Amino acid sequence: MTVTYFKRYRMQFDLRDGCIDAPDLPDNYQLARWHGNILEAHANAKFRSFREELDANVFPCLGDAEGCLRLMKEISCRQGFIPQATWLVTFVDPGTGRKENCGTVQGIREQTDVGSIQNLGIAPIHRGKGIGTVLLANSLKGFMSVGIKFVNLEVTAQNYGAVRLYQRMGFRTLRTVFKSIDVTY
Repeated sequence: MTVTYFKRYRMQFDLRDGCIDAPDLPDNYQLARWHGNILEAHANAKFRSFREELDANVFPCLGDAEGCLRLMKEISCRQGFIPQATWLVTFVDPGTGRKENCGTVQGIREQTDVGSIQNLGIAPIHRGKGIGTVLLANSLKGFMSVGIKFVNLEVTAQNYGAVRLYQRMGFRTLRTVFKSIDVTY
């Protein structure tokens, strides 16, 4: 067995200035606020977003459909779960009308005025269209609506697209941490 270390950034957004712009989604995309009847849709979007990504190595449950479903159930049942900060994006194919869950984010309360982004993910084919920005902005507005002043997240340093998104949106790196993973060959 070998131990591998993944460099991760702990980042924070200060909501006290109250200024968050939420752009519109591109055509053929729909944004849905949390409701218990779309838990499986969130799990599906999470799996499609992370299954072939580095974070599936860091957190193996993200590389497995059942693991994503378990994770969504755990997050949504946590005492600090914040439905207002939890969003789903669905793509509707204009030719067939077929719906595809392609983006998700969840929010939890860590302390009285501190929240945490959980697993913001966009399916690879839908990246680069501003969907992550829309999800993140709506999540931040949801945190603000329940009195959260600071929002934290943790991101793998090698996830360059996500790091750029968070920095562009105003997140600041608080510290660098290393997550150890046991790898068996």
